[in-house]
Amino acid sequence: MEATHEIDPRLLEILVCPLTKAPLRYDREAQELISEEAGLAYPIRDGIPIMLVDEARKLRDDEMPAKPSPPS
Repeated sequence: MEATHEIDPRLLEILVCPLTKAPLRYDREAQELISEEAGLAYPIRDGIPIMLVDEARKLRDDEMPAKPSPPS
């Protein structure tokens, strides 16, 4: 079983998506940094965030946040 590494909270405050420059959400269980705006998940390997778009995984539809419904 792979060890889970914690990410320094100060690092999470300054990291942004390299594609959109939007904030990232840390998924501790999956060891990924999620860019909801770009629809990408950047892997964390051995405690090091891999902030390369080519290394990111595209989020599935069920992983994307629900969009608010338009006003009626």
